[in-house]
Amino acid sequence: MSVKLDYANLNVPSKWRNLPPPPGFSSSSTGSSKGTSKSSTAVTASQEALKEKRAWDVAIAPAKSLPMQAFMLYMSGGGVQIFSMGIVFMLLFSPFKNLASTNAAFASFAPAKSDANSLSTLPLQKIVYFLCNMLTLALGLWKCRQMGLLPTGTGDWLAFETRASPPEIFLH
Repeated sequence: MSVKLDYANLNVPSKWRNLPPPPGFSSSSTGSSKGTSKSSTAVTASQEALKEKRAWDVAIAPAKSLPMQAFMLYMSGGGVQIFSMGIVFMLLFSPFKNLASTNAAFASFAPAKSDANSLSTLPLQKIVYFLCNMLTLALGLWKCRQMGLLPTGTGDWLAFETRASPPEIFLH
């Protein structure tokens, strides 16, 4: 559906009459037929630039939420309780969920002539998205280590340690 609007009959200042029509308006709605290809390419280029900017916003969104998640971890305490475990589970599960749907997150920002599910479409944004999700995962693992849930010390591995026979005992 295209809306026809005659800019000549409107009381619009002359400096705004040369602006390209907004998305959804036909190029014939400007009232003149010359210069429509230039304005349509300008609109397409500006739309592509806007899509790229929005793709960068999606790529760094996990990093923007890190300060709030760190504050939630601080407020949940260091003990093993249901609230702190829920927050840690969220921090450990959400990066994997986000990485599994990477192509779906960037599908609407793909350029018009490319495959949205290809890894070569918006590669820098997808790499930054991956790294930001790894930061979220690292924050969750750090909290698990602080709570004592990760086996990092030698005492955590005693069940798997084998002991040699003492040198005082001689087997004949």
